[in-house]
Amino acid sequence: MANAREIRSRIKSIQDIMKITNAMYLISSSKLKKARKSLQATHPYFEALQDTIYDILVRAPHVNSVYFRRNDHIPLEERNIGYLVVTADKGLAGAYNHNVIKKAEEEMSKGGKNSLFLIGQVGRQYFMRKGKAADCEFLYIAQEPTLYRAQMISETIMELFENGHLDDVYVIYTEMITPMKSEVKMIKLLPLERKKFEQRKLGYPHALFDPSPEIVMQKLVPNYLKGLLFGVLVESFSSEQNARMTAMEAATKSAKDMLRNLELQYNRARQAAITQEITEIVGGAKSLKK
Repeated sequence: MANAREIRSRIKSIQDIMKITNAMYLISSSKLKKARKSLQATHPYFEALQDTIYDILVRAPHVNSVYFRRNDHIPLEERNIGYLVVTADKGLAGAYNHNVIKKAEEEMSKGGKNSLFLIGQVGRQYFMRKGKAADCEFLYIAQEPTLYRAQMISETIMELFENGHLDDVYVIYTEMITPMKSEVKMIKLLPLERKKFEQRKLGYPHALFDPSPEIVMQKLVPNYLKGLLFGVLVESFSSEQNARMTAMEAATKSAKDMLRNLELQYNRARQAAITQEITEIVGGAKSLKK
């Protein structure tokens, strides 16, 4: 059994770690609330954008837009498929990063000419170790999602799609469904699918698109994709903070359990030391009497 001094040292180190895990829990909680608030503030604007795109599709069904180009004639093994993978910049978030990376590897193994676009240092370092070079890396975005950064990503993706370098673009991220549940999702960014807008409502009973529906669509879609990517970034960031809160809460609970066991061991060790001292004193007194 370890002596009382060693046990006391372990108790002190665990108490210090518990302070850190508890602080990380509180920081993640604050970041989560801030992120959800920013997403809710922009939600009505991007909902209106989707309604307007649906208006154009209904009133001008034959509108020609490069963003709806499907290229169905290209077989799967020859399609240029881009995967935008959203991970965190650091760990200590349970299985958050592992689940996203696993999903990305599963999809990329299905075939096609894959292009990899990475957000987050964890994904970047993982694929570097695997020898898979990223076609583009968006640094310092995972920890601070903003509309400007979402626009920067969407412009890069759209330029590659418009120039024919990409036939399909998917984003793989984690969505926070409830505070207790997150789920890895893959959604299609480009080309846009008309059926996704069919459940929308008409924005206006009568609408005119000036100078033409095609030009209006050309202006709306980049803003729509920017909003969609901003929502993806915020959802991923929220899921990361939620996973970190859960991990830190579990770590704090484990630390408390360890402290209870160590305090019991400490009390036993101290009691054993006291008993030994008393035994030695009694033995010494008996020896003096003899």
